[in-house]
Amino acid sequence: MLHYAGVFLVIALLAALFGFTGIAAGAVEIARVLFFVFLVLFLVSFIAGWIRRR
Repeated sequence: MLHYAGVFLVIALLAALFGFTGIAAGAVEIARVLFFVFLVLFLVSFIAGWIRRR
């Protein structure tokens, strides 16, 4: 999932470089959502593993 967030970020940067601001804004939003979903899933997994070891 973090890979897809990075891919959308690169797409956003390239779209902004070439002047496609609408596409860039959409790609940035997708990358942001995917990053936060990854972050939440990582934290849940980390906490579950920590609790399981105890």
